[in-house]
Order: sequence, then structure tokens, then C-alpha cells
Amino acid sequence: MPGMSRNDKIIPLADLRAPRSASLDALIREGANNTAAGSAPPQDTRGRFLHDLRISVTDRCNFRCVYCMPKDVFGRDYPFLPHSELLTFEEIARVARIFVRLGVRKIRLTGGEPLLRRNLEQLVALLAEIHGVDLTLTTNGALLAREARALRAAGLRRVTVSLDALDDATFRVMNDVDFPVARVLEAIDAAHAAGLTPIKINAVIKRGMNEAAVLPLARHFKGTGHIVRFIEYMDVGHTNGWRMNDVVSAAEIVRTIDRELPLEVADANYAGEVAERWRYRDGTGEIGVIASVTQAFCRDCTRARLSTDGKMFTCLFATDGYDLRGLLRGNRDDTEIENAVAALWRRRADRYSEIRGANTGRTQKIEMSYIGG
Repeated sequence: MPGMSRNDKIIPLADLRAPRSASLDALIREGANNTAAGSAPPQDTRGRFLHDLRISVTDRCNFRCVYCMPKDVFGRDYPFLPHSELLTFEEIARVARIFVRLGVRKIRLTGGEPLLRRNLEQLVALLAEIHGVDLTLTTNGALLAREARALRAAGLRRVTVSLDALDDATFRVMNDVDFPVARVLEAIDAAHAAGLTPIKINAVIKRGMNEAAVLPLARHFKGTGHIVRFIEYMDVGHTNGWRMNDVVSAAEIVRTIDRELPLEVADANYAGEVAERWRYRDGTGEIGVIASVTQAFCRDCTRARLSTDGKMFTCLFATDGYDLRGLLRGNRDDTEIENAVAALWRRRADRYSEIRGANTGRTQKIEMSYIGG
């Protein structure tokens, strides 16, 4: 299928693991029976609730970051998904409402680069109508300055901006399209002016490439109200050439900052928060570290992901997904789709980061640009 790496696979809902013989109707009945028995909201096999939904609105990106969409794979002839295969905004809003009924309280729009999806503010407006949902978006910032006010007016609450270095030469190498860091900083200022706050800044740290960016990023955003989150370089997808030796651990990052800008541990904002929080001892803000490699947090993971073409994935490191678009376009009503999603979540047993090892690097995982970060 276009938009996926060579050996990825999509599992139709009629062809599930556990058991493989389960029919679509049997899956819907399974969900209905559990709901009738009073077991909603659903918990997976490890007792985790469904709280977060990440929606990829496009598999395209205008950057070619080496840890996500390396240019030698995602070149000019890469077969991205045709528009006809993407979920429409109305379909996305419909499935989002279904997930909210199952317990989702936070929706994040991702990609690829989500601001490449035309008229995205129309989708934001549809999702903003859903009661009780924290609606956010992750972007590389290239198009954010011109879109920030329209997104805020449509109902977007906050943004997360990816920024892997303040040094312009390093940043241009990492995005691999020669995009200047100054324009991302301008976008952050525009988002702040539009009220998309608090702004989070995501920085993926890869040894030998941008570990020297840690302190400058911390210094620059300290006291601004923006929160830098340093992310361990992860083995997402199957094309980024990940090696454990390239990982700069969260502990090392914290030590680096603490030596100059003293830190102390801060409590999590909510159960299942992916970033470990650290605040500056002088009260001028905080940072976060996301340690999926060295300090796995699978036990608290409450996230599901919806791909651009309507496949449900229950883990960032998934090897297969489940076809919700077929249900959305197959004359199934909302209750049937809700029961199918609930049954899928109850069967979820993912814990990739806890069992990561020599062999896991060889698995054919879905590319992050398709599934959403």
C-alpha cells in the first residue's frame, strides 16, 4: 500500500490475532457483550484505559529528518497516499467522537506534517465541538506562523513544535531540507501571540549529531513559559538506522542541564504522562524528558493512534493495524464501530519498549510518518 514501508501490513478487522478466526460480526458482538456487562470504559489486558488519541492527518512532510523520514527512503518518487485514500475531515470527526465515548480525553493532530493538510482549521473546528476534549497539534513549525491565528480561532488549544537544535547549521543538517532555525523560532513567537499556550518544544537527541544542543535549548527557553521536552532517539519505523549507541539517555540529559541550571523532580500532571517532568530550582520553568528507550513507560500507556487512511494502531512500535475506514465506509453505525474499537482495545497487550532488545530492531514496524508521532 502506498504510504507504508515495504513489509508493513494492514490487518482487516475480520482477520484478527487472538483469535485469527474471529469474524467482524463476532468482534462487534464481543464489544457489545462487554459493554452490556458493565465493563466500560474498556481496559486492555494490562489494565490500561484508553485516554489519548493521536490522529495522523497526512503521511507527507516538508522535512526529511534523519530519525523519521530519511531522504534516501522518502525521496521524490516515494509513493505517498493519494488523497482518495485519506479519511475525510467528517470521517475523522466521527471516529473521534466514538473514541471519546470510550474514554479519550486528549486528541493530538499529527502527521507527517499536519499543516500540509489543506484547510486543516476546518477539521480543528469539527473536533473542537466535541465536549471535554483537550485538542492539540504537533508541527515542525515551517507553516505555523501563517496558520497560528486561524487554528486558534477554530478551537485549537495548544501546539507542540519540533526543534532539534538552536545552532542553525546543526538544525539544517537534521531537517535535511536546509530549513533555517530562525523561521521555527518566529513560528513559536507567532503561536504564543495567537494564544496557543503553553507551547511545548520537542527535541530528539541523537548522539554524534545534536547532543551539544541540549544546554542551548534549555537556556533559550528557560523563563519563557515554553517547555522543552528532550526525547531519546527511538527505533521507530524501519528506515532510520537506529542503534543503541546513538541514544543519549534521559539521565544524561538531565545531568547535563542540572550542572549549570539546577533541577528538581516535579510530579506528573496526570497518570500516563509520557514526559518525566523536572523544574528549575529557581522557579523559572521546567523541562521534560521522554525516556522510551532507557525507562520504558509501557505500563502507563493510554494511547491509540489513527493513521491517515483510517487504520487503528495500539502502539507507536506496531507491526500491524486494524481497518476502521472499512467500517466507516461500510454502512456500519457508530455503535457497531464503538464496539469493535472497544474489543480491539481490550485485546491490546503492547509493551514493546519493555522488551526492546537485539531482535526487536529487526521487526518490520510502521513508519512514524504514517502512524503519527
